[in-house]
Amino acid sequence: MTAEPAAGAAFSVMGVVNVTPDSFSDGGLYLDPAAAVGHGLMLEADGAAILDVGGESTRPGADAVPAAEELRRVLPVIEGLVSGGASAVLSIDTSKAAVAAAALDAGATVVYDVTALRGDTEMAAVIAAAGAGCCLMHMLGDPRTMQRDPRYDDVVDEVKAFLEERMAVAVAAGIDEQRILLDPGIGFGKTVEHNLELLRRVDELVALGRPVVIGTSRKSFLGRLTGRDVDDRLAATIATCVIAYERGARVFRVHEVAPINDALTVAAATVAPWTTRPTSSTG
Repeated sequence: MTAEPAAGAAFSVMGVVNVTPDSFSDGGLYLDPAAAVGHGLMLEADGAAILDVGGESTRPGADAVPAAEELRRVLPVIEGLVSGGASAVLSIDTSKAAVAAAALDAGATVVYDVTALRGDTEMAAVIAAAGAGCCLMHMLGDPRTMQRDPRYDDVVDEVKAFLEERMAVAVAAGIDEQRILLDPGIGFGKTVEHNLELLRRVDELVALGRPVVIGTSRKSFLGRLTGRDVDDRLAATIATCVIAYERGARVFRVHEVAPINDALTVAAATVAPWTTRPTSSTG
């Protein structure tokens, strides 16, 4: 199974299943595997086509987690989603090859790597050997350093070049290009203006030819813009998803699936007739 939108589908919503004590918005809520599985099944019922399970926080300043602890957190959840009858694509959010391999064996089919295969030299081989999909994300530095005065000459050009280069690395390692997703890494080593510029120019990333993933859900730049606390940023998240959809993004990683699924359904019904209409010869 692949994480890109299914044939005929206008978009895919990716529901976040964090099994962490320290994620920025829902850390500690789903540490119990049964609670995490129940949450994932609820997200699927709300319209999530993909469930992204993560056992290591990547919020700014987050501490690294040993592979053994990450495995202890995520494997029971993936196994529980499989045994619980989840039909959504299962994604493992990890930068460690050992965690990815175990998760793929347990039933995941996508690896969401925030380091874009740079964090572990064995990661590309694990994904290729399993015939799995992957999401390659841009991040400046690492979670402990990424928000220390991030600078770019042109954030979109630099992120695009990075993603193009990492996709070439993935394909050279044997990963099927048709199973690759690209994430510009909103909030990962970017200022508010960097994030807004990436959203304005999503179409330039779409031109790379693979589905673009947008992960803005509840992020701090939305709080900076609106003055809202982390649990009150749904409206702002919806706005970013709809804007990015209009510019060509097709996968949306979010905490609250149902309202964003509804918003994107309306956006798709509105945008599609215009984007598919042939250009008039008379102008």
